[in-house]
Amino acid sequence: MFKKILIANRGEIALRIIRTCKEMGIKTVAVYSTADAESLHVKFADEAVCIGPPPSNESYLKMSNIIAAAEITNADAIHPGYGFLSENAKFSRICHEHDIKFIGASGDMIDKMGDKANAKTTMIEAGVPCVPGSEGVIETFEDCVKTAKETGYPVMLKASAGGGGKGMRAVWKAEDLRDAWDSARQESRAAFGNDDMYMEKLIEEPRHIEIQIIGDSTGKACHLSERDCSVQRRHQKLTEETPSPFMTDELREKMGEAAVKASEYIKYEGAGTVEFLVDKHRKFYFMEMNTRIQVEHPITEQVVDYDLIREQIRVAAGIPISGKNYYPKLHAIECRINAEDPYHGFRPSPGRITTLHAPGGHGVRLDTHVYAGYMIPPNYDSMIAKLITTAQTREEAISKMKRALDEFIIEGVKTTIPFHRQLMDHPDYVAGNYTTKFMEDFVMEKKVSTI
Repeated sequence: MFKKILIANRGEIALRIIRTCKEMGIKTVAVYSTADAESLHVKFADEAVCIGPPPSNESYLKMSNIIAAAEITNADAIHPGYGFLSENAKFSRICHEHDIKFIGASGDMIDKMGDKANAKTTMIEAGVPCVPGSEGVIETFEDCVKTAKETGYPVMLKASAGGGGKGMRAVWKAEDLRDAWDSARQESRAAFGNDDMYMEKLIEEPRHIEIQIIGDSTGKACHLSERDCSVQRRHQKLTEETPSPFMTDELREKMGEAAVKASEYIKYEGAGTVEFLVDKHRKFYFMEMNTRIQVEHPITEQVVDYDLIREQIRVAAGIPISGKNYYPKLHAIECRINAEDPYHGFRPSPGRITTLHAPGGHGVRLDTHVYAGYMIPPNYDSMIAKLITTAQTREEAISKMKRALDEFIIEGVKTTIPFHRQLMDHPDYVAGNYTTKFMEDFVMEKKVSTI
């Protein structure tokens, strides 16, 4: 087992990893930019190293600084959390070259699954259902026209190196294809330095349902059931739950089997998520694989009583998994609390938190790194907390979430707490009747103004 782990991340996920390391008797090293000097992950780690100024490319994305921090503190492993360098193949290889264990996927694995076009080709080979569309990257606009005609409108253009909704365009008719092709490539080039595109059939009334998996160094994998992540704004998840209200026992078995098949086909090692689109007829299609821990991993932990960070560390240390699949025994909901103004287009709201009262009680979990007096920097993602409620039934989990949101007080900045409180009363959400288009309908009903 590792003696000391450096956490190459910040905020709540860094603090989350530190907690599990402490329980396992492993020393921790926090890294931080000058903007994060007062963050809780810095205070709770055994050691802390400043790695640069606020901009991410000069700190949390600066590989040389992070490797140097690991070497001067004698860390024998690096946990990247999510975001930043967690799916960077080059960084995974650099860690290996310096005899530091990267607690995540290998460089080759990230190359194989991180590029969405390559991932789709691999999954077709593995026999996992995929959305009809192009076979790999589309080289020219002429090929784009041909593929769209063969696939049938509507289609979705996607950036091969994309994420977070960048470089994606829905195209409903042929005359709109040229503009979509040009603008998607331009956006993808600006966001990822890569304008490769691929195309898929646009699935109407889709649910975004993902399967959590764990694979070990022997090539064996298991799944921990599903999470429904369909409530999104601009392809960014707002709330998640497990089990999905759309799921049946038969569908869970089929999707779980497909996720395990995908993982074992590529001999995946570590925690990962196989993401699917599920249509209204409950047909599911592979969308992408995230080769890292997910933001929403706590709801899975709550319903199957399983520490995913602990298992990540154990697998990285060469300990094999049990091989059994896990199924939800309870119901859990997560609301992502962002420092944003939901009534003005979810505009970021950095600044100092003047008052904070955290909710509590049975079945309430709060993962956060902020506190009264904390200054939220403008340099990073706006998520400041994850509020999770767990209960015997979905109805009870919603009721508990309403109560917890009412208790959750943050002053000094705007947050998405009032949006989530409205969401918990929405009749379609309460009925479990929502798709990835839910937020568009929410806005049209003027439930939340000017989003």
